[in-house]
Amino acid sequence: MILELDERNKFASTRDYVYTILRENIISLKIEPGLNISEKEISDILQVSRTPVREAFVKLVQDELLEVFPQRGSFVALIDLKHVEEARFIREHLEKAAIELACSVFTPEHMQKLEFNIYMQKRCVEVKDYKKFFELDEEFHETISEGCGKKRIWNIIQQMNVHLNRVRMLSLTEKHNWDTILQQHEDMILAIREKNANKAKTLITEHLTLVNEDQGKLKEAYPMYFK
Repeated sequence: MILELDERNKFASTRDYVYTILRENIISLKIEPGLNISEKEISDILQVSRTPVREAFVKLVQDELLEVFPQRGSFVALIDLKHVEEARFIREHLEKAAIELACSVFTPEHMQKLEFNIYMQKRCVEVKDYKKFFELDEEFHETISEGCGKKRIWNIIQQMNVHLNRVRMLSLTEKHNWDTILQQHEDMILAIREKNANKAKTLITEHLTLVNEDQGKLKEAYPMYFK
């Protein structure tokens, strides 16, 4: 197993470091759904003791990203499409409220941040960097919540997003909808600038239902990843 790592000095504790590394690698599909992982294996790879790994495993179980079966071991949770739809539903309704508010109170500083984000998204599409594109997509939506003074909306969404994000990541690796996502982001910026709340809310709904179009194809291509 090869993990993408981060600088350890960014984290408050070794447990947080282990948890964040495992969570990010599971969501990015570097650690595949259904894979059996052990505390010893992760401890050896990350060169940490077993205790913070065990604590990180507990948090991942709470996140529904890891399942522990007595006598069998710990397995990365398969993608549950019921959880995907529930997260999409919650995200749609929270983000509709956020972008509606953004159409009346969005700051010029956050508008500049969105515009630079779009510039970087275009570069990612050109070089086919799906991982960075995903990160910029997340940053784009976070900026909308932040720019209307409701940053906690994004924090709530992140708690629900783990199964949805794995489907989104898988979709991007298969190059589904890159151009559509980018165009919708550009249209959202225009709607916020024009203070057109109805258009903005419609765009968010269309944007967040794209994932529904991909699910059948992805489940057919990667049946081992899904419940």
